[in-house]
Amino acid sequence: MMHRDCAMTMSKLHILGIAGTFMGGVAALARELGRVVEGSDQNIYPPMSTQLETLGITLKQGYLPDHITADCDDIIIGNALSRGNPAVEAVLDAGRRYTSGAEWLREQVLPGRDVLAVAGTHGKTTTTTILAFLLEAAGRAPGFLIGGVAEDFGASARLGKGREFVVEADEYDTAFFDKRSKFVHYRPLVAILNNLEYDHADIFPDVAAIQRQFHHLVRTVPGRGRLIVNGHDARLAEVLAMGCWTPVERFGFDPAFEWSAHKLAEDGSRFVVLHDGAEVGIVEWPLLGDHNVLNGLAALAACNAVGVDSSRVVEALASFRSVKRRLEVIGKHGDITVYDDFAHHPTAIHTTLAGLRAKVGNARIVVAMEPRSNSMRLGAHAEALAPSLDLADDVVFLARPELPWDAGKVIAALKGEGRAVTDVDALLVALRGLVRSGDHVVFMSNGGFDGAPRRFFAALSNTP
Repeated sequence: MMHRDCAMTMSKLHILGIAGTFMGGVAALARELGRVVEGSDQNIYPPMSTQLETLGITLKQGYLPDHITADCDDIIIGNALSRGNPAVEAVLDAGRRYTSGAEWLREQVLPGRDVLAVAGTHGKTTTTTILAFLLEAAGRAPGFLIGGVAEDFGASARLGKGREFVVEADEYDTAFFDKRSKFVHYRPLVAILNNLEYDHADIFPDVAAIQRQFHHLVRTVPGRGRLIVNGHDARLAEVLAMGCWTPVERFGFDPAFEWSAHKLAEDGSRFVVLHDGAEVGIVEWPLLGDHNVLNGLAALAACNAVGVDSSRVVEALASFRSVKRRLEVIGKHGDITVYDDFAHHPTAIHTTLAGLRAKVGNARIVVAMEPRSNSMRLGAHAEALAPSLDLADDVVFLARPELPWDAGKVIAALKGEGRAVTDVDALLVALRGLVRSGDHVVFMSNGGFDGAPRRFFAALSNTP
């Protein structure tokens, strides 16, 4: 794979919204292409801030017009920014050249590559990471852009020297000036469709609107490519019924599917992989839950679609280390274990806790929950939150004063114990008061959570 060598590669760009997981990956790719990169964001926190600082990228807090230096040739605008943002208004008024992260990726990185795109309401980041890991194990040296920092690569993005490029394919909109889903820009050869549920209530009125965007993605996959589809998902079947021009392979627990799994351990840490009914191999890995079994199946099927013998790489998953903030163990103090989990949707919360429950048995699970995604904050998932937390013994719910719905109804509907607090300091105090020997404490938020997981573990570690 040859990288572009031209005067333009040494030009400078500014990324508005650089600390987001996607835009941070774009920044890493731009640096690898030889671009000088600077950026600004409203909220800058690990692990993305750490990656950006390691790359030598200047980060500026806030969206002030003066943060964009005059010698920037291009400005990439993240989808978190809207009209009225002072930096956006300054760019428009000055007539400066701007684009979106997805379009920049399409133009600067993807031409000439075999793109493998991973789409779905849940599991995109983990599946993308598994797929990149398997291709690496097969000697393909893939490029990738992942919505999180992959432990096995130590980064969220790289160009790679091979033909394949693996991209996390998000259905969220592209930018204030391009309301299509980001994934329509990627033109993949292989697309994984993991699942489809209602989410992103700030931009989608209903499930049908999301299905239309998924069908736009389906329309871009060529006939020589492959669609790897969760066979259990009725909404994805409805998407394919809207028109499909590409061979489809289904994955799931049904042995009638092209790719199926038979669990050897209830917690999903050990399972048999079958392709067209024939055993490919046995996966033994550190991941938990049925959702991760499906993620692994999808990644193996996608590898096979680009010519990798799955039986040769399946055993490599024993050493897979996943992604930061996916039920990541922050540490253990005595026999109390503290986890950090990127939770954005009730289904993801439930499946994560189900996997942990299967592993820890009757041990107590304590959840610290922040409703942080746009859909969560708008209340789109409020009724489903309490059922999603059924497997927790105790919940401390962060209901900030600006939350526009009544968290008390969620607390009242919990199966276990629960309480709501209004700030992180109060949450940490509440946790210290209820946690006891043998507990598994899971922090669940798709934001920075004001550093709560590590602050709590530090407090535990300082306890005599």
